[in-house]
Amino acid sequence: MTSPTTPAAPTRPAVFTRHVDGLGTVTVSPLDPAADSPLVHSWVTQERARFWGMREASLELVREIYEDVDRRTTHHAFLVRLDGTPAALFQTYDPAEDRISECYEVQPGDIGIHLMLAPSDGPAVPGYSGKLLGALTEFTLSGGKTRIVGEPDASNTKAIARLRRTGFELGPEVELPEIDLPEVYLPAKQARLCFLNAQR
Repeated sequence: MTSPTTPAAPTRPAVFTRHVDGLGTVTVSPLDPAADSPLVHSWVTQERARFWGMREASLELVREIYEDVDRRTTHHAFLVRLDGTPAALFQTYDPAEDRISECYEVQPGDIGIHLMLAPSDGPAVPGYSGKLLGALTEFTLSGGKTRIVGEPDASNTKAIARLRRTGFELGPEVELPEIDLPEVYLPAKQARLCFLNAQR
């Protein structure tokens, strides 16, 4: 039996593949809630993932959350692999259909993102997060979108610095409103908006 942290072959075809010099081959596949939830659960419940807001979540809840995402046409979850090894959880969404729309004026062509890097027990690779994020921004904009919107927790200085190094411009600090619905609960959150315009 495969353990939650053992790299597994993707169960869904890759929607993006790119070789990144000095990093390796990055592939992006839609998340399979049934197959991938044990791995994702092992990531989101670690202390390092506290800003993801799922540290106390059970495996069943993680699976239910991503089953809900999987049913949507406005929100998408992906498992990112580097040379076949799971490297990140990546999510995209339509800001007009998300609580962030209450915090800024959504423009046509906007697309929101969330990124959580997988835990690593190997030696640090210089420029790793920036190169991986660069590939993911290319993927995000490949569908014709013109601006990426990030909303890291306002106190997540590492994530904010990573976005700035990748070319994002800082926007205002906002409070994302609480969402309390039968299928999902999200507490209010102080976030820092960040924007990356497509290169023309």
